[in-house]
Amino acid sequence: MNACYRFWIGLLSGFICLLLPVYGQKINANYQLPIKRSSSPIVVDGVMDEQGWEDAEVATDFFMILPMDTSFSQVRTDVRMTYDDQNLYILVVNFHAVPGPYYVESLRRDFVFGKNDNFLLFMDPFDDQTNGFSFGANAAGAQWDGIMYEGGRVDLSWDNKWVSQVRNYDDKWIWEAAIPFKSIRYKKGIREWGINFSRLDLKTTEKSSWAPVPRQFPSASLAYTGSLIWDQPPPEAGANISIIPYVMGGYINDIENNADPRYQNRVGMDAKIAVSSSLNLDLTVNPDFSQVEVDRQLTNLDRFELFFPERRQFFLENGDLFANFGYENIRPFFSRRIGLDAPIQFGARLSGKINKDWRIGAMNMQTGAVEDTGLPAQNFSVVSLQRRVAQRSNIGIILINKSVFDSGPTTEPIQATFTDYNRNIGVEYNLATSNNLWTGKVMALKSFSPLSGGSGMVHAANLRYSSGSLTAGWRHEYVSPDYTAEVGFVPRVGYYRLNPNLAYLFFPKSKTILRHGPVVNTSLYYNMDVEQTDHITRFGYTTRFRTQADFTVFGEYNRILLQAPFDPTNFSGNTLAALTDHRWSNFGAEYISKPQSLFTYSASTQYGGYYADGNLYNLMGEIGYRFQPYVGLSMAANYNNILLPEPWGRTSFWLVGPRADITFTNTLFLTAFAQYNEQINNINLNTRLQWRFKPASDLFLVFTDNYLPAPFYVKNRSVALKFTYWWTM
Repeated sequence: MNACYRFWIGLLSGFICLLLPVYGQKINANYQLPIKRSSSPIVVDGVMDEQGWEDAEVATDFFMILPMDTSFSQVRTDVRMTYDDQNLYILVVNFHAVPGPYYVESLRRDFVFGKNDNFLLFMDPFDDQTNGFSFGANAAGAQWDGIMYEGGRVDLSWDNKWVSQVRNYDDKWIWEAAIPFKSIRYKKGIREWGINFSRLDLKTTEKSSWAPVPRQFPSASLAYTGSLIWDQPPPEAGANISIIPYVMGGYINDIENNADPRYQNRVGMDAKIAVSSSLNLDLTVNPDFSQVEVDRQLTNLDRFELFFPERRQFFLENGDLFANFGYENIRPFFSRRIGLDAPIQFGARLSGKINKDWRIGAMNMQTGAVEDTGLPAQNFSVVSLQRRVAQRSNIGIILINKSVFDSGPTTEPIQATFTDYNRNIGVEYNLATSNNLWTGKVMALKSFSPLSGGSGMVHAANLRYSSGSLTAGWRHEYVSPDYTAEVGFVPRVGYYRLNPNLAYLFFPKSKTILRHGPVVNTSLYYNMDVEQTDHITRFGYTTRFRTQADFTVFGEYNRILLQAPFDPTNFSGNTLAALTDHRWSNFGAEYISKPQSLFTYSASTQYGGYYADGNLYNLMGEIGYRFQPYVGLSMAANYNNILLPEPWGRTSFWLVGPRADITFTNTLFLTAFAQYNEQINNINLNTRLQWRFKPASDLFLVFTDNYLPAPFYVKNRSVALKFTYWWTM
């Protein structure tokens, strides 16, 4: 494909998306909940005994989403909302439809939605059906909060200050919460917010919402919110400045590299400054992320780098402005590239809404030099701007710059990995129709680097249709061989990709099966000479039972023409030659048990061919038992058995990970887990104690050890004690 052909393909894709219908009125505009100032002080205790609650309007008569979306809910839920000068209040009465205990995992914050009896609030303070906030709780009182983006996705890594209380009765459980206006972002003077409420009752396996949502979409879909109608504009949050200092002490002993033990004593600070009611400035000086849990290890049989998500709080609020540009394997910006191999000295981030149609994100981070590796100081800058078009679509641009300071003579690995600068510029159009049936994206990226001479580029597009039964999609990608994104995640370059997919669901009138149907997904990769290098087609059949258990069977065809030498075990050091052709098929099955049981389990297996006419057998499973709501125990295991011709022969890997989650209260948590990874010959032990002594203020104690399995020899160990306090001025 020459440059002219690529241009017309990209232009045609853009016109197809732009010509699709994107206009329309808000679907659930008739669902309105009036909210008025409380007639009395509100005490958050889970008891509805204040006059303010008696005077509040009630949202009731929820609609069923699952198992069917054609009737009212059989489980009654009543919601009241009110406010004063400081807080937005919500009180929810969750009635029981059938007798019996509630089902929850634990008291841990940000629980798994499908494994807990819970109630969630989805709030769109701009009424743009794209961005917002979510708050909620499970029936034992564990809190849930997250920032919403892309019209219905929730990032649970976001934390802020708010309080809530759950109280249980024989026939119901009540959740009451106070959300400070200073903890959310909203447009000054706006009197109509998008809002919806979601209830999951595992005893009846019923999911419901106040404003109806079709069953093919999550209850979080902001396209289907009703309206919260204020009696007067919400109070201004006033001066909104939060200072979050921390003090950390730690000890590190790197025995494997014969390094002297060292102590760490660090002091740093974060600050959150509300530039406006919808725009926030985050500042950080000498940040520390020792409270962040280590990544869950994976057996890597892939030819390309694996992706691990960002967990650090500083990068998360409005993180979609930066991190969601592109696709899962074409990310021009990936915040984990900053600060994991060098200390962050300081940083600033401006993010949020300028008005109803415009959003902005701007970030600047400075890292220090690392003498041990010769890595110089680096500066990272990102600017992202997003403009809403039509009702729920948007156009965005992004600019990314990485610059190196004092890049003099360094060690050889650093010279091979880092350049003096790397820059990216990108533009994308995100389509979302008013009813969410059509979604898609058209994007283009260009990189600038001393190594590529400024010619690296990407273009890609996708279009997806999702109705009640049919889901169909098309996607294509082009990544040039010289495209570079040193602050991004682009594990593969120099290819074209075509990716059609199709799924159909049947909804039988059955007391045991909720839905079932076939799924097919194909990925075709081509090199720059338009020669096919990869063909991966997967056929599956999925079944969801009314108990919420899932069963899937699948078959897969693979054809790989290697473009570079590759070790199919990622362990032995022996490689298959480039341009060798490999073809095989495999099949497998997966089962996930119903979440209501105290004992839960999942299992999957796969058997078939592999590279070099070999064979691969994989068995994965996880079992768990909970003493609700205080203790959850689990064990995950992954076994791979690979049979190849000489010089590999038979290779097998175990990856085993027991875990214990103990929630003494909803403010005191202990997590302990081990990971034995035979592929990298390592045992990792991690223990973290967290005490949330005030909202968003914590004390952490974290132990991390790594061992050589045989003999059981310590490679390195560390301990960190960290105190952080959220002070709102």
